[in-house]
Amino acid sequence: MKKTKRNRHGIFSNLKYDLPASIVVFFVALPLCLGIALASGAPLLSGLIAGVVGGIVVGAISKSSLGVSGPAAGLAVIVLTAITELGSFEAFLVSGVIAGVIQMLFGIIKAGKVAMLFPSSVISGMLAGIGIIILLKQIPLLIGYDANVEGDFSFFRTDEETALSGFGNVFQIFSPGVLLISGISLLILVGWQSKMIRSNRLLSIIPGPLLVVVIGVGLANLIELVPTISISADHFVNIPIEDGWGDMREHFSTPNWSYITNGEVWTVAIVIAVVASIETLLCVEATDKLDPHYKHNTPVNRELIAQGIGNVVACLIGGIPVTQVIVRSSANIHAGGKTKMSTIIHGILLLVAVLLIPLLLNMIPIAALASVLALVGYKLAAPATFKRLYKEGWVQFIPFIATVVFMLFTNLLTGVVIGFAISSIFILHKNYSNFMEVSSTIVEGKPMMKISLINNVTFLSKSKLMSQFNKAAYHSRVIIDTRKAHYIHPDIYAMMLEFEILALHKQIRYEVINHELQIENTHANSKT
Repeated sequence: MKKTKRNRHGIFSNLKYDLPASIVVFFVALPLCLGIALASGAPLLSGLIAGVVGGIVVGAISKSSLGVSGPAAGLAVIVLTAITELGSFEAFLVSGVIAGVIQMLFGIIKAGKVAMLFPSSVISGMLAGIGIIILLKQIPLLIGYDANVEGDFSFFRTDEETALSGFGNVFQIFSPGVLLISGISLLILVGWQSKMIRSNRLLSIIPGPLLVVVIGVGLANLIELVPTISISADHFVNIPIEDGWGDMREHFSTPNWSYITNGEVWTVAIVIAVVASIETLLCVEATDKLDPHYKHNTPVNRELIAQGIGNVVACLIGGIPVTQVIVRSSANIHAGGKTKMSTIIHGILLLVAVLLIPLLLNMIPIAALASVLALVGYKLAAPATFKRLYKEGWVQFIPFIATVVFMLFTNLLTGVVIGFAISSIFILHKNYSNFMEVSSTIVEGKPMMKISLINNVTFLSKSKLMSQFNKAAYHSRVIIDTRKAHYIHPDIYAMMLEFEILALHKQIRYEVINHELQIENTHANSKT
C-alpha cells in the first residue's frame, strides 16, 4: 500500500529526493556533454545544448520516471562521420531534425517493440565497435598531439592512413603537460571504480568524471608555473561565450536547409533515428530494471515521441542528437531520484552553468575530458564482453565480431547491416537444420519412416524434405507428423500433396497426422 500511495504523488512531492539527485546527475552530465561533443567533432556548446534539451524538454514529455536523456557516446561515431561527409555542422543539423521527426513517427505507429528485434549480439557488437573507435580517437588528445587529428570515424581516413596506422605519427609530437594530466586523470578514474571507493558512503557520492575535471583544472594551473611543460590554449575547452545569454545567442548554429534535398542527409537521418531509438529503448529497459523501489514500465512509444521532439528542438538550436543514457540514468537512481523532476532540474542546472560560468568551463583541459571518454570507450568494449559472447557460442560470437570488425574497417551502418545479415543466416540455418526429426523402423517385415515436422518449416526446407521422400522404398510406410510444427510454408504442403501421388505409384502407405485436427489421414495404396 505504501508503494502505491507514493506513486500517486505529483512530481513536486519528492523534491527532497529529486533535488539532491539532480545535482549529482548534473555533475556527471557536465563533463560527458562536453566530452561527447568533442568526440563527435561538433562545437562543445552543442553538447551542452543537447544536455539542456535532454533534461528539460525530453524530461518534461517523457513518462520515464528515472531515465535521463542527453548526448550519447553511442551516437558520436555517426555524428563525426556525418559532419565530415556532409561538409558542415549546419548540414548535419538538418539530418538531426529529420531524425527527430522519424523517431516521432516511430512512436506514433507504435514501432517501439520493433527495434527490440535486433539480435543482442549485433547490438553488443555495435556498442563494442563504438567503444573501440572512441578509445582510439582519444589517444591523440590524451598525449597532446598537436597535429590536426580530427577526421571521420571510419577505419580508412582521407589521408590514406587507417585508424591504426596513424598512431605511428601520434607519438612524434606530444605535450608533456597534457600527458601528465591525462595520466593522473586515468589513474583517478580507474581507482574510483575500486570496491574501497564504492563502499565508502561519502566518496561514492562524488562522481569520478567531476573529480577528474576539478583536478584537471588544478593541475593545468600548476603546470602553467613550469614553462617547459606548459599547455597551449588549443588543449583547453573553448566555449565562445563571455557575456551570458546575449553572447550565447550569437554562437547558436542553425540547420542549413539548402541541404534538405541531399540524399546523404536523409541517409544520416535514418541511421540516427534507428540507432538513437534502439539505444533509448535498451536504456529504458535497463533503467526500469535498475529501479530498486518501484518496478516501472515506461511506455516505449511515448518515449520515442519524447526523444524525437527532443532531437528536433536540440538540432534546431545547434545541439547534437540525444538519447536516454544509462550512465546518467543509473547515477540518478543511485542518488535517490524518485520522479522525472530530477531529470528536469539537472537540465536547468546545465543551462545555468552555461550562462553563468562559461569562463570556468573554458579552464577545463581537454585531456581530462578525453580521459573520461577513454574510460567510457573501454567500458563499451570491455574484454569481458568478448569473453561472454565467445562462451555463448559461434551463433552469438560470429555476428558480434563481424559487426565490430566491419565497423572498424568501414562504418557503423555497414557493420550493423553485415552483423544482422550474418545473424539472420545463423537463424535460417538453424531452422533449416532443425525442422524435422526422422526415425526408421521395420514393422511387420516392411520399412516404416516417420517424419516429424517441428518448429517453423519454411520453403528453405524443401530440398531436405524431398531427399527424405526420395529415400522411401516401394511397399514401405511413411508417416508425416505435423503436430509439433508452429508454421508450415504453403510450398511444404504442396510437396506433401505431390508425394501422395508418388506414394500411389510406389505402393507406399502414406499417412499424415494433421497438426490442426490432430487426426490420422490415411492415403493407403489403392487403385482409385
